Amino acid sequence: MSRFRTPLKNVRGLGAAKTGTEHFVLQRLTATALVFLSIWFLVFVLQLIGADYVTATAAVAKPWNAILLVGFLVAMFWHAQLGLQVVLEDYIHNSLLALALQTSVKFIAVLGAIVSIFAVVRIALGIA
Repeated sequence: MSRFRTPLKNVRGLGAAKTGTEHFVLQRLTATALVFLSIWFLVFVLQLIGADYVTATAAVAKPWNAILLVGFLVAMFWHAQLGLQVVLEDYIHNSLLALALQTSVKFIAVLGAIVSIFAVVRIALGIA
C-alpha cells in the first residue's frame, strides 16, 4: 500500500517530533516580546540609578510597572528554557542524560520564574 503514497502525503505531517512548528513559533513570540520588554526594562532601570530603596520599591509597586516586570520575567524564563531545550536536543545524545538535563532546565526555569514573580508581587503589595 505504500506505493500509493504521494510526496504530498509525507509533507503534510509534522515530522517525527510533531511539535517543531509550535516550538519555533513560541521562540519567536517570546523573542519579540522580549525586544519590547527589554527596552522598557532598560529605561526603567536607568531611571532608578541613584534612587534609594523606598523610591525603587515605589516604582516597582506601580501597577503598570509591576505588570510589565512580571511579563518580562515570564517571557525571559520561558525563552531561556526554549533556547536551552534546543541546544540540549542538538548536542546531548545520551537519552538518560538528555532527559535529566531537560527536566533540570525546566525545573530551574519554573522555579526562577515563580521566585521572581513572588518577589515582584511582594513589593507591589507592600509586603516587605
